[in-house]
Amino acid sequence: MNALVFDTQRGWETSKGLEKVQTDAPRLEETNDPEDALAVIVKPLFSGFCGSDRGIWYRSAFKDMIHQSLAREDKAKRITGHEFIGEIVEMGSLVRKHFGLREGQHVAAESHIICENCYQCQTGQSHVCTNEKILGISIDGCFAQYLKIPAKILWPTNTDKIDLRVASIQEPFGNAVHLCTQADLRGKTVIVLGCGTIGLFSILIAREWGAFKIIGIDPNPRQRAMAEACGADEVLDLPKVDGSAHAINHDFVQQIRSSLPHQGADVVLEVAGLNSSVNYALALARRGGMVMLFGLKGGVFQIPDFEKIIMNGLEIKAVVGRQVFQTWHHTRALLENTRNGIQDKVLRVILNNGVGTVIPFDGFQADAFEQSMLAHPKLTLQFS
Repeated sequence: MNALVFDTQRGWETSKGLEKVQTDAPRLEETNDPEDALAVIVKPLFSGFCGSDRGIWYRSAFKDMIHQSLAREDKAKRITGHEFIGEIVEMGSLVRKHFGLREGQHVAAESHIICENCYQCQTGQSHVCTNEKILGISIDGCFAQYLKIPAKILWPTNTDKIDLRVASIQEPFGNAVHLCTQADLRGKTVIVLGCGTIGLFSILIAREWGAFKIIGIDPNPRQRAMAEACGADEVLDLPKVDGSAHAINHDFVQQIRSSLPHQGADVVLEVAGLNSSVNYALALARRGGMVMLFGLKGGVFQIPDFEKIIMNGLEIKAVVGRQVFQTWHHTRALLENTRNGIQDKVLRVILNNGVGTVIPFDGFQADAFEQSMLAHPKLTLQFS
């Protein structure tokens, strides 16, 4: 079968992108691996390409996780990708009994494979499982014509109610759902810092869940236009600031704070992950407000005026992944509800009705794919 891989032989620091290669298709072999009795073979129909995949493409994220997992498996290549909608083509002998799944069924998947035995899993925090494996990073993923996956992480999806292209990105939509469920947004002023895919999803969800006013902030004019189309009441450019990566424009901060009824936002969603963006989030929240951190970047961050976090009584919460499977139930309800218009806007605004955002897997070319990646916040690969 064909698959998109990162090959360690190309080197991490000296390469970029993904290679399309021929590799063996996965098989269920219960005699050699009893765990295959609880696994399935899935044929992806559409696979989403996300920020984590961009991190692998540009070698800015997940180096250690990929290399360490490949060393354990004595392999050189990792099949990437973790967002998909696909069709079950083969099941282990215990799958129907334990999970009620059937061959031919359409499924998405929770990309974090949890152990179910650690303290976090046993106390309702499985989204931060101590022993988790991540699809497409620590095990082979869905940028391939077939993948083998534990049945316990599959999410049956009614593709009569959710368009296949939208169904393929339920996993990242769930990130935004998890983010938005961590604060009561009803009647609140919400600022979204970063109007990429997760920021745009968050605007759609915050609007549906009763936010009073939503302000999107992003330096990219196309993404600002998309934020407005997704329901932001106000969309602002981010002024350039000369100097270090942590610097912010204090006049810009004061302009926003003074325009809001409580001298700042009730809730700030930080989804860009830059040092300056985190500092903007802390500065734009009202006294007693809430700052939600989702954006993911590595390195050392600098926070000036740290004491203001304490003196302003800010509530700061970091959010990762999705709550398994509570978030998925919220996601299903939001996407299957035709009255809220969310699925339509995901397809029309974020996926541009598939124009330039749906890339045929058979014709994958790295250079052309990268150009599409730079032009759109969200891409999906379509399998024949």
